[in-house]
Amino acid sequence: MPLSDLKVVDLSSVIAGPNCARYLADFGADVIKVERLDGDGLRRMAWRDPRDGEGLWWKLVNRNKRTIALDLKDDDDLAVLIGLLDDADVLVENFRPGTLERLGIGPDVLHDRNPGLVITRVTGFGQDGPYSARPGFATVAEGMSGFAALNGEPDGAPLPPPIALTDEVTGLAAAFATMVAVHSGVGQVVDVNLLESMLQIMGPLMSAYALRGEQQPRLGGGLPYTVPRGTYRCRDGGWVAVSTSSEGVARRVMHLLGVGDDQRFVTFEGRAAHRDELEEVVVAWCAARTRDEVIAAFGAADAAVGPVLDMADLAVDPHLAARGAIEQVGDTPMQSLVARLSATPGVLRWAGRPHDADGDEIRATGWGLSP
Repeated sequence: MPLSDLKVVDLSSVIAGPNCARYLADFGADVIKVERLDGDGLRRMAWRDPRDGEGLWWKLVNRNKRTIALDLKDDDDLAVLIGLLDDADVLVENFRPGTLERLGIGPDVLHDRNPGLVITRVTGFGQDGPYSARPGFATVAEGMSGFAALNGEPDGAPLPPPIALTDEVTGLAAAFATMVAVHSGVGQVVDVNLLESMLQIMGPLMSAYALRGEQQPRLGGGLPYTVPRGTYRCRDGGWVAVSTSSEGVARRVMHLLGVGDDQRFVTFEGRAAHRDELEEVVVAWCAARTRDEVIAAFGAADAAVGPVLDMADLAVDPHLAARGAIEQVGDTPMQSLVARLSATPGVLRWAGRPHDADGDEIRATGWGLSP
C-alpha cells in the first residue's frame, strides 16, 4: 500500500482531525489512535450500532487505526506517547493552541527529539490571530466563513448544513497538507483550521465583493449566475436536481422547456435577470411529469439531471453498487475509499476498534506489530 511506511500518531478527537488520519490509514499508514481513558466522545455521539452499542461515527472515522488509551497527565503514559512520537512520521492533534506546549511536548521539544516529524495541528481558528484561543466547532465556522449567510431561503434564516460539512472538508484539507509536508522531507508544523478550510470553498465571492462590491444573495438552492439550478418537484411527488452551468446544456434545456426562442433566456445574463419567470417555467414543466419522465427527457436532450436520493435510495443504487462506493468493513457498511488509485489502491481493513484494543501490544512493542 502506498503509505505503508508512514507512521502516524492520531492524538485528535471528534471528526476533523481523526478524518485527516483516517485518509492516511486508508492508504496504508500505520495509525495509532490515542484516546482518553474514558474513551473518545465520538464513541457515544449520535447513532449507535445496535449490536455492540459502539458509535457509528467512531467506526467510520477511526477505521484502519490501532487504538490505545492514555492519560497524558500521567508520567508513564506520557512517556509511552513520547516514545511513539520519537519514531513517528506524523502527529495529528486538535487541542486548543498551547495545549501541547503545556504538556511539555510542543513542536520545539518534539523536533529536538525527532527533526523530521510533521505535526498537523487542527483547530477552529488557527494557531495565532485574535480568535485562536476560542473553542471552534463546525457550526461556528459555517457561520463565520460566509457559508451560512448564503444558505437558506431568501426570506428565511441563515442556515448551517445538516451534516458535519466543515469537519469533512477540514479533514480532507489536513490530509492533503500533511502529505505535502511529508513529501517535502522537512519536519514542520501544518496549521489547518475549520474557518479557513470553509473559506477556501467559497469560490471567488471574496474577490467579487472586494472588486465589485457585490454580495451573493441567499437564493435557497439557486445560484445568481446559473438559472435554472436547484431541485424541482415532479407530478408523482419525486424530486429532481437540475443544473445548467454550461452554455450548451442551458441551450438544450431551454429548447426542452419550450422557451428556446425566448430572447430573455438566451444568455446567462438574461436568464439571471429573468430568474422568477424562468423558474416558473421549470416548476410547471416538472410538475406536469413524473420523475422518470423528467429524467428521461433530460437524458434524451443530453442535459444534466439526477433524482434526489436519500440513504435508503443510495443503499440500493446500482451505480454506487457497481462502483463499490459503499463497502462492508467487517460487519459495518460505510463509504469506501475517498479516491481510487489504479496501481497502489487503498484498502479498508477494519472499522474503528474497541477502546484500548491494542494498548497492551503498543506499550510492549511500539510500532513493531499491527493486527
